[in-house]
Amino acid sequence: MAHEPAAPPVITFLSDYGMLDEFVGVCHAVIARRCPAARVIDLTHSIPRHDAELGATVLAGALPYLPAGVHLAVVDPGVGAEGAQARRAVALRAAEERHVFVGPDNGLLMVAAERLGGVSEAVDVGASQERLEPVSRTFHGRDIFAPVAAAIAAGAALAEVGEPLAASELRRLELPRAEVRDGALAAHVVRSDTFGNLILDARAEQLAAVGARPGDALRVDHSGGSETARYAAAFADVAPGELLIYEDPARMIALAVNRGSAADLLGAGRGDELTVRPA
Repeated sequence: MAHEPAAPPVITFLSDYGMLDEFVGVCHAVIARRCPAARVIDLTHSIPRHDAELGATVLAGALPYLPAGVHLAVVDPGVGAEGAQARRAVALRAAEERHVFVGPDNGLLMVAAERLGGVSEAVDVGASQERLEPVSRTFHGRDIFAPVAAAIAAGAALAEVGEPLAASELRRLELPRAEVRDGALAAHVVRSDTFGNLILDARAEQLAAVGARPGDALRVDHSGGSETARYAAAFADVAPGELLIYEDPARMIALAVNRGSAADLLGAGRGDELTVRPA
């Protein structure tokens, strides 16, 4: 009886490198040299420069749709720092063991790892035998993270690519959290997408907790004043130019303007707090 061939190993890749330079392509090439069978899935390379918090949020949001494999993430404003400012380069195995994360120890990996039950094994890969020599002070994505991710995808154990590290030593991020207070949902803008939709750090059950139901008119208070938004399922459920609040594909609450920009209408951006309550 014929057996189906084994699926190729998967490496997902997220960064703030952008696509104008050769950085992403060079990392792909390094991976291909070490693990030619790997399938690399580019999640995004458009994380704003140095924004590890947003990178962590995007990686964690994508997690339910990612296959088991190695998740390479590089948003690394501390690259090349030495002494007290130095940050580790790490590889982490999640408690759900078929997922491994590789990247800088600046909190970027931890939100996703914690959604998989936390870290069961961690290693410092800064001096890994897999790294490329000489190591550039400013391009650890090429010289450390990509080759280590490729080695793990090719079957190397974490103990073979780095030195053991206690999970308690890994850096976590303190991210703001939406909360219900005084009969309103206080939420924060996680990001504005290409369409000007504002993705918030809130979920539908939190809207329900303030009495909001689909179809309701809701009041959105922001630094510039107040707007009325319809709680809708899709953009076309409201008239062009009308503000709506909806559950986005990642099951986060978001604000949009049908055929317009919620970011422009509200003058809101990353980190701003908004409150939502029945109108």
